[in-house]
Amino acid sequence: MRKQYTRQEVIEIAKQQNVRYLRLQFTDLLGIVKNVEVPISQLEKALNNKIMFDGSSIEGFVRIEESDMYLYPDLSTWLIFPWHSADGKVARLICDIYMPDGTPFPGDPRGILKRALKDAERIGFTTMNVGPEPEFFLFKMDEHGNATTEVNDQGGYFDLAPVDLGENCRREIVLVLESLGFDIEASHHEVAPGQHEIDFKYTSALSAADNIMTFKLVVKTVARQFGLHATFMPKPLYGVNGSGMHCHQSLFREGVNAFYDEKDEMGLSQDARYYLAGILAHAKGYTAVTNPIVNSYKRLVPGYEAPCYIAWSGKNRSPLVRVPPARGLGTRLEIRSPDPAANPYLAIALMLRAGLDGIERKLTLPIPVNRNIYVMNEMERVRAGIHSLPASLREALDELANDEVMRDALGEHAYRHFYEAKMIEWDMFRSMVHPWEREQYLSLY
Repeated sequence: MRKQYTRQEVIEIAKQQNVRYLRLQFTDLLGIVKNVEVPISQLEKALNNKIMFDGSSIEGFVRIEESDMYLYPDLSTWLIFPWHSADGKVARLICDIYMPDGTPFPGDPRGILKRALKDAERIGFTTMNVGPEPEFFLFKMDEHGNATTEVNDQGGYFDLAPVDLGENCRREIVLVLESLGFDIEASHHEVAPGQHEIDFKYTSALSAADNIMTFKLVVKTVARQFGLHATFMPKPLYGVNGSGMHCHQSLFREGVNAFYDEKDEMGLSQDARYYLAGILAHAKGYTAVTNPIVNSYKRLVPGYEAPCYIAWSGKNRSPLVRVPPARGLGTRLEIRSPDPAANPYLAIALMLRAGLDGIERKLTLPIPVNRNIYVMNEMERVRAGIHSLPASLREALDELANDEVMRDALGEHAYRHFYEAKMIEWDMFRSMVHPWEREQYLSLY
């Protein structure tokens, strides 16, 4: 649980710790962290919600004729970075975006998640817990400081130094995260060479999304100190596993896990089953958000442990959703399709709304699939009622456009701008001549 700082506490800590600069951070629609940095002399102005910025310059925000927007800091996100300039320390506050008339900006990703959480509260769920598992690659940089595709090790799953040459970098990332209040549960080399995972403890949905954005910033900053480039690109290398961001999630009512029922054979409550049914029913609709870039769909293919089929199981890891064995407070669902390129605020908001729709409409949960889906042929999958996730960004955008619940979860402003930006991305990819095409066709034809 994050500390709820008061205004006076923030002011006093800044003075005691010789903080000289304050970063007011927020996240744009595409999941890129932005910030307005001000000298600490502007701290009280910031705490009074008086810092303004030009929203027309931010992807998916507003037009130039309606550009003035205000940053409202969330004091529970106050932290001081462990690195600093020669002048002094740098602190940050994560902000919500508001319009000049004092109303929340409807296209603010953090605000979209807050709206989804209010929908959950409306039907009796006081807390959504989320445990994310973001993976990343470490690549060497060239003499100009640019990223290469040369990995810095040939390690495999759970390998140690000297095979895992990224171990020292990963250890430093963990130390920095712990200094910032993260509760780290595990840190290890992943399956692919150069691939790593650091798992931090679950927390409430909004805090989890904030933590993911902070995590990305720390990983990239520390990696650069080691002369490495960290990337959260889902599939940077062909022929090896891609990077996922599995999201463990559960709903609570006043401290009681609403997903647990000790009388059920799998320990799942009826609400958990309805929620899971909603996750499956809207899987195609939210995939454009949980897997938001062209490259995401290079990961969602058979053979590399990433889910590409819409099914669930309590026993194997090939379906979209797995039910981990923990029960009681630990009863949860693991949605395995999201990748770390996703905007975590939007991804969590849409998965939550999908699950809530399942609860509100009492959707019927399909039977679990305990076979390895990757070895089933198409006819077997059809007979089992197993559908595939979208195979491309364009297909995913079409599914989003046809899913009213997911569009409503985004809101009209965010949906329109997200869809337009991603269609431009798809058209650029579709019309580009790629190296693979020249390798295959230039001599042959």
